[in-house]
Amino acid sequence: MVVLGTGGTIAGIAQTPADNVHYSAAQIGVQQLLDAVPALAGESLEAEQVAQLDSKDMDYDVWLKLAQRIEFHLRRDDVAGVVVTHGTDTLEETAYFLQRVLAPRKPVVFTAAMRPANAMLRDGPQNLFDAVGVARIDCAQGVVAVLAGAVHGALDVRKVHSYRVDAFGSGDAGVLGRIEEGHLRRLRDWPSGTPIGLDRLGLDVTAWPLVEIITGHAGVGGALVQAAIGQGVRGLIVAGPGNGSVHHKLEAALRFAQQRGLLIWRCTRCADGPVFDEPGVPFASAGSLTPVQARIEMLLTLLTAPD
Repeated sequence: MVVLGTGGTIAGIAQTPADNVHYSAAQIGVQQLLDAVPALAGESLEAEQVAQLDSKDMDYDVWLKLAQRIEFHLRRDDVAGVVVTHGTDTLEETAYFLQRVLAPRKPVVFTAAMRPANAMLRDGPQNLFDAVGVARIDCAQGVVAVLAGAVHGALDVRKVHSYRVDAFGSGDAGVLGRIEEGHLRRLRDWPSGTPIGLDRLGLDVTAWPLVEIITGHAGVGGALVQAAIGQGVRGLIVAGPGNGSVHHKLEAALRFAQQRGLLIWRCTRCADGPVFDEPGVPFASAGSLTPVQARIEMLLTLLTAPD
């Protein structure tokens, strides 16, 4: 089993153990995280530090490096699966990206923590222990996230609370399973799909197209759309209210952007639920994808489009 570290709150340190909010993320290494879980002592675990950052600062360079290291380790006959420690803020984005690009036939299990490593009631050790257990399941495959006793599929997981230990959900799809006293009660199938493949993305992330998210709201105008055009943005995700509704002033700006060649998809800013295509609306629906998922999907679409 290989455990890859990227930083995050799970590796964070607060000045006092009673402070669960004011802390510095990404302060200790992944090997230290493993050493802090007595139940993992004696396990055959290989630790590797891929990155050390607060996940709010996650970027394409780290995504690409992480994907390369995961692919490398999963090709090894002696590796049954990979565990990734990650910050909670952008975990759902990294997990979605890796599932779409790699769609691994072995398990890649993300885990994280809402409290720093020196908190009085830290959640990281239990989450890490549970993640290793899920990664050892013979039939497991795909990218999943293990947090607070729940297993979420990478295509569904999203952070739904800013503070609680059970900060993650899986939307309308529901969790993949529950971990109960070290055993997984599976409720849905493991993630699957056809991998896009790293070779189709290009190794120069500075050449990856710009895709941004614009949120619809009362009184919204087209200033951000005009700015996006000026900055060379290639695609826009519109997170509109309700069924991805678009304010008439924003719609006018988006129509202009579309005429200039920008790809535009509609999502909802609601926590759950799909967006349906509507007659007369010129912008395609992203279905049930969240705005951040849709942004990644559009990025991959543009990266793999024929020249």
